[in-house]
Amino acid sequence: MIAIIDLGSQYTHLIARKVREVGVPAVIYPPDVFSWNEGIKGIILSGGPGDANRVKIKEDILNSEIPLLGICLGMQYIAKYFGGMVSIGKREYGSTEIRVVSSSRIFKGIKRRFKVWMSHQYEVKKLPKKFKIAASSEDTEVVAFEGGGIYGLQFHPEVSHTEYGKHIIRNFVINICGEEKKPFNVSSFIKREIDEIRETVGDSKVIAGVSGGVDSSVMALLLKKAIGERFLPVFVDTGLLREGEEDEIRKNLSGHFSIKVIRAKEDFLSALKGVSDPEEKRRRIGKKFIEIFRMAGKDVEFLAQGTLYPDRIESLPQVGSSSTIKTHHNVGGLPENMSFKLIEPLRDLFKDEVRTVGRELGLPESIICRHPFPGPGLAVRIIGEVTEEKLEIMREADHIFINGLVDMDLYDNIWQAFCVLLPVRSVGVMGDERTYEYALVIRAVTSTDGMTVSPYRFKWNDLTYLGDKIIREVRGINRVVYDVTSKPPATIEWE
Repeated sequence: MIAIIDLGSQYTHLIARKVREVGVPAVIYPPDVFSWNEGIKGIILSGGPGDANRVKIKEDILNSEIPLLGICLGMQYIAKYFGGMVSIGKREYGSTEIRVVSSSRIFKGIKRRFKVWMSHQYEVKKLPKKFKIAASSEDTEVVAFEGGGIYGLQFHPEVSHTEYGKHIIRNFVINICGEEKKPFNVSSFIKREIDEIRETVGDSKVIAGVSGGVDSSVMALLLKKAIGERFLPVFVDTGLLREGEEDEIRKNLSGHFSIKVIRAKEDFLSALKGVSDPEEKRRRIGKKFIEIFRMAGKDVEFLAQGTLYPDRIESLPQVGSSSTIKTHHNVGGLPENMSFKLIEPLRDLFKDEVRTVGRELGLPESIICRHPFPGPGLAVRIIGEVTEEKLEIMREADHIFINGLVDMDLYDNIWQAFCVLLPVRSVGVMGDERTYEYALVIRAVTSTDGMTVSPYRFKWNDLTYLGDKIIREVRGINRVVYDVTSKPPATIEWE
């Protein structure tokens, strides 16, 4: 087992994911951990915000005989602790080429030059005597070091943008720490979760909202298999959904269980009236969902949700001091005084892992490959106040965009695609007349796990065709722009 010390990085759980991909379990601990799992064979210090002076870690972690790897802030802290010097240097963000300058077990089997993902403004200016430089970049001399079973990396091997990142993690976990690879077993996961649900729930009932997406669908099937008729799946028509959502759900899930439909459009629009702040939108939507679930299941004790790892790490600090990026309605948007006990069967999985579980459970590919859709719906894709007029514009634009991707055989090449309506009007010319209408953003990204993404590289003709079609067919839009921002620095959704 590998211990990960969380120093506040948004990628801490992604490190655990990469270790798990190698076939070894990982446990995340806070910096002030006072007891260890006896099976710990290696320690990884995560990255995090700020500089090494703010970090406080129990000394026995750094002075143990267990192999140690520091990433970004973790690397800087190790260097400082053993007598090196860390200070502000040249900032490096995004893709950076590095070169391996000395033989190191951490880079075994990797070519001498490759691209990595950087995100730092502090750097190691002077190494302690016990360490040697293993890699450098054009702007940073100490990109990696090693010495006495301790390794440091200024870059993030856990993100998909780093070439050979998984290879580096494997070198540390398998070759350096001596762990044995144990492949993830989907069938074992399903059996374990079903047993855990039964033990947790007992004879009680569980209610859950289903949206037709892969997360809620997989969660619902696990609940159905675990407790049968005591599971109450509910589809809430919030008025914030895309065109044809209810029909899609009935088509894809009716063969697995019956779904109760609740019409609540007016309730949600009333709750959002006059609200522009994205966090307040999420809180009000989360509160409204709970009110509806209470009315639908008065004798129900548990609420189940399809919350994933990325939802949790971006919404609330899990173990260490990671920053809240946004409130996910499945996590931080729930009211503190809700009467339900919460069940999250998928809480430790990433999207691609959920899809693997869904296939094992027999879900159709139309659900498995569906792009993620936020729980608050179009409310967080309309920047500013949500109105009926804007929702109609968004539904039309989204329908054209998504169906255009399907028609061009691009949908399955993209992790997530959607539109964002800006609270900005621009001047245009249509039919020789002046227009003053909304600007729309279209966004399409590629990813493996949703923790890091890159913009999808459309062919120019395809991109302009989609933009032109939206402008021609959607009244209220006279300008379409394409979002080319990666994550980080942006998030996938705008709110």
